[in-house]
Amino acid sequence: MSENTPIPAASCVLVSGGSRGLGLELVKDALAGGAKVATFARTVTPELEQLVADNPDHVFVGPVDITDEKAIKTFIKDASAKLGPIDALVNNAAIGQDSMHLHTSPERIDQIISTNLTATLVLTRAFLRHAMAKSGRGRIINVTSICAQRGYAGLVAYSATKGGLDSATRALAREMHGRFLVNSVAPGFFASEMSSVLGTEQLSTITRRTPTGRLVEPENISPIVHSLLFDDTNMNGQVIVVDGGGSI
Repeated sequence: MSENTPIPAASCVLVSGGSRGLGLELVKDALAGGAKVATFARTVTPELEQLVADNPDHVFVGPVDITDEKAIKTFIKDASAKLGPIDALVNNAAIGQDSMHLHTSPERIDQIISTNLTATLVLTRAFLRHAMAKSGRGRIINVTSICAQRGYAGLVAYSATKGGLDSATRALAREMHGRFLVNSVAPGFFASEMSSVLGTEQLSTITRRTPTGRLVEPENISPIVHSLLFDDTNMNGQVIVVDGGGSI
């Protein structure tokens, strides 16, 4: 297949951090789109167990810490043995932050960067090595954050990791020369994230200043990811912001 032909729709998708919230929504949406889905999280939840029970030939799950490189490689090997070659990756796994930078320990900074940025890049590398040995083409979607583009107190290290992923998105899209479409989706704040970082007053202010008058829900993100997985968008190296217009 020529490199300048459209990238085929995803047939087998790996979603990191698919146990709950947005990750679980993305798993379900990819499955509904006709793809087989492999997903991992530190804990396999009852929701994932039910998905496997309902779709035994189309879903593969496992308890994996994204910072464990050996476990990541084993998961990809085992998932592809059951589902077939993996041709799409959704990098969703991440941990949050709820402390001012002044009060965030070096150990916590390292943990946030190791989990959200370093481990995600290592996972992406493992996926690329797998996919290049199979079809040699595919799609990568990084779930980042509006925090990469706008400043919010209490999220310095977290913002740095998401900004790093947005930069990596552009560089990797160029590096892959069209063999892989690489894009980021940057959600605005989910209410659950904000409650642990921002006070009620700041939360209300951000909501009031958002043109749509409401915060982001997982259901707002899944259609964008779905299109990047399955449609011939010809989008590459882009960061798509979904925040109700709060950043304009």
